[in-house]
Amino acid sequence: VGGVRDDGYFIDIGVPQDYRQAQADLARPPLDLARVDKGWTLLLDRDGVINREIQGGYVRNWEEFAFLEGARDAIRLLAGRAGRLLVVSNQRGIGKGLMTDQDLSAIHARMVHQIREAGGRIDGIYYCSSLDDRHPDRKPNPGMAFRARHDFPGMDLSRTIMVGNKPSDMLFGRNAGVYTVFIRTTNPDHPVDHADIDLAFDSLLSFAKAL
Repeated sequence: VGGVRDDGYFIDIGVPQDYRQAQADLARPPLDLARVDKGWTLLLDRDGVINREIQGGYVRNWEEFAFLEGARDAIRLLAGRAGRLLVVSNQRGIGKGLMTDQDLSAIHARMVHQIREAGGRIDGIYYCSSLDDRHPDRKPNPGMAFRARHDFPGMDLSRTIMVGNKPSDMLFGRNAGVYTVFIRTTNPDHPVDHADIDLAFDSLLSFAKAL
């Protein structure tokens, strides 16, 4: 048994009125894009946000990879505003044996190269190839965000935005304790007045221009 003295904020939520007070005291402020600066991190889903998503399939090689219109310009704009741009992507095709880790690395090397040629950058790439939905790194589980925070000690989850095109991306963001931006590219009819979504845009470029 151990104890630590802390003279900071404390509230016991064992009774309803204290629980309600905690909800008010600890509520996160709404996402204000004007506050985003070099101290912020952007987590970008890949398929359907940066490149064309193959419905019911996987991007298995560079020949199947196609940037979405305006995506490279978007990343250039985002790189000028935020401190870190990290890709977080489920890649179940590896777990299914349709491609290898080396295949994915080759795709990402060429993707990053073309982004750099367009004036942008990607500071890190995280992916989960597991077929097990309970795997801590498989979105919507937040493991990839926590791995990124470990790799980038200055990363503050309260100043981080998850940008994705699926409800699971938004839930990943909530589970990681970060803000969320929904991109409507592949799910345009998904309700954006959802508890897991802070803001919504038609494309990565429209988000970048708003930022």
